[in-house]
Amino acid sequence: MNDDRPLGLFDSGLGGLTVFEQVVRILPAEPVVYFGDTANVPYGGRTVKELVALGDRIVRFLLNKKVKAVIFACNTSSSVSIHILRQKYPVPMFGLVEPGARMAVEVTRVKRIGILATEATVRSGSYPAAITALDPEVRVFSQAAPLLVPFVETGRVETPEAAAALQEYLEPLKAAGIDTLILGCTHYPFFAPAISRILGPEVTLVDPAVAIVREVKEELGKRGMLASGGRPRYEFYVSGNPHEFDLLAKRLLPWQLPPAVQVKEQPTQTVIAATGDSR
Repeated sequence: MNDDRPLGLFDSGLGGLTVFEQVVRILPAEPVVYFGDTANVPYGGRTVKELVALGDRIVRFLLNKKVKAVIFACNTSSSVSIHILRQKYPVPMFGLVEPGARMAVEVTRVKRIGILATEATVRSGSYPAAITALDPEVRVFSQAAPLLVPFVETGRVETPEAAAALQEYLEPLKAAGIDTLILGCTHYPFFAPAISRILGPEVTLVDPAVAIVREVKEELGKRGMLASGGRPRYEFYVSGNPHEFDLLAKRLLPWQLPPAVQVKEQPTQTVIAATGDSR
């Protein structure tokens, strides 16, 4: 049995493209509907109430697109809102935290794991809880990095300012003697080369995007929900400026994506209605 409905995937902005990239690599037959909430990025400083409300609107939008499952391609949403939204909607939902924690526990040698994440993810304590549930002997060191998402969203990944911020955020983790670092935000893999230069080759970087897509493949396979094959269709939607998203996505990913379509929230409605791109 196969299921050719698309996978829904959402993030606060461009970071979810690192998860989309893994879907293309690991699940090449799967169609995808991507939503980037670029009008509300970054998510890291938002309250639980705000994050749940934003996630609720996006999940409903994706369900209107007939998705068969939703990947929370955002560590902040995976830490804060997924547990609430799973109780509201029957569609399978996959978050980044547990898969990322499992991968980190598997690879650490000295049981000292660092977390580089947004402020909201650090406040939630989701990664330390998931890691210590797997191995209580592991020590976890968390570091919030609020400036990194804006650097990605404005196309300033390879700048002196970004390098200085990385140095500041990573120094405490390096001093803690970690041998494993979880990139606890889907925007952060874009900084992976610079992070590795700062921390050195002895520190293993864990990208939860790889772990989550492997688990999605396994779970959909068990349920008979994998796509049958053929050329998949990809759709991209954003709440902000679609042209800016397209330009930055082109710089960050090695292939051409279909043009993004802007989705505007109507203030008098509780649903999100899509509007066509003017191009």
